[in-house]
This record gives sequence, structure tokens and C-alpha cells, in this order.
Amino acid sequence: MITLEHLNLVVSDLEKSLAFYQAAFPHWSVRGGDNGEWYGKKRQWLHFGDDYQYLSLNDNGEGINRDLTGHQIGLSHFAFVTSDIKGVVQRLADAGFNVDKDGAEDEFRDNVYYIDPDGYEVEFVQYHSDLPEQRNRYG
Repeated sequence: MITLEHLNLVVSDLEKSLAFYQAAFPHWSVRGGDNGEWYGKKRQWLHFGDDYQYLSLNDNGEGINRDLTGHQIGLSHFAFVTSDIKGVVQRLADAGFNVDKDGAEDEFRDNVYYIDPDGYEVEFVQYHSDLPEQRNRYG
């Protein structure tokens, strides 16, 4: 079996990014971090997560993220499954982050998309069935 352990994201402002992900994941914490250098440029990094999964956030990013409405190669979005999508939406709203767009209507799932402070699209999904044929409907 293979599972995703972490995502490594380059961000412009570590504190702004951390505020977004702390609101979404109140049960996660900063596991560690340090200052370093990446190809001749100083940057600060931290790992935010639990004992098994985390986000690696690295500051001093330059420029803007890819145009999510365009066709450039690059990351489109990443998604997290939650058992309480209303709680995620409320915590993010309380922290000043609004839903960017709702997912398609489906009786077996609810999902929403956010744009984090650095332009990454982040999806949160709550499934209302454990049956793969209901969770994974297409079209």
C-alpha cells in the first residue's frame, strides 16, 4: 500500500499560509522547522501536520502561481477528505477565508474549493457513502 505523506509547497508568506491551513486543520500542529538555503536563496520552512501526514511550507517564493483558469502545466489542485465539511467552511470563514467555488451537486458528496494565500486551489470533500460506486460517480 502507498499513501501520500506530504506536500511541499513554496509560499510567499509563511504566516499567511499557516493561518489558512491552521483554520482548516485545527488538530494539526507545527512539527518542526528551520532556516535554510535553497539554491543560493535563504528561506524558512516548517512542517505542519500530524504524525503521519503534513504540509511542508517554504517561504521566499517568487512570482504568482499558475493561472487556474488557464492550460499551463502545473498543479491544478489538491484535495482533503473531511467528515465535517460545514465545520471546515465555518473555521475558514472565521479566519477570513471564503469559498472560491462549490463543487458539483451530488447526493453522495459535498465539496468546496478555496484559493489559499499563494494561489493554490485546495478542495475539501465530505462523502456521504462508503460505497465506491456511489463516492466515485462520474459524468
